[in-house]
Amino acid sequence: MEARIDKWLWAVRLYKTRSMATDACKKGQITMNGATMKPSKTIKEGDVVSVRKPPITYTFRVLKAIENRVGAKLVPEMLENITPKEQYDILEMSKISGFANRMRGTGRPTKKERRDLDEFLGDDNFGMADFPFFDDEDDDEV
Repeated sequence: MEARIDKWLWAVRLYKTRSMATDACKKGQITMNGATMKPSKTIKEGDVVSVRKPPITYTFRVLKAIENRVGAKLVPEMLENITPKEQYDILEMSKISGFANRMRGTGRPTKKERRDLDEFLGDDNFGMADFPFFDDEDDDEV
């Protein structure tokens, strides 16, 4: 039995929609034996498919070539994950260092940056009491 690669990727829940699987094929993220796969290429049982989802490349062996989406519990019957351990090590390293790559001063402050900011600003955080021109008493004299 054979199936289109884009339908198989969607059916075994590697991609949420078939159009996402098709786009991945068009972008060259899906390979088989080192050759990029077009969405219309067919696969059969025993083929080894590589799916590049940065930062790692997953490798799967096709156990059943299906075109209809199956439940998550049935996915292990359709494919075998043969991704090397080194790829998962790369994924773990990127998770650990993911937030450290943020340039200082961009995005939301970290907890440490927030504490430092609060300490710098003091307890009242420059409240309105520091500015005499915001007194309510002055409004009565107008």
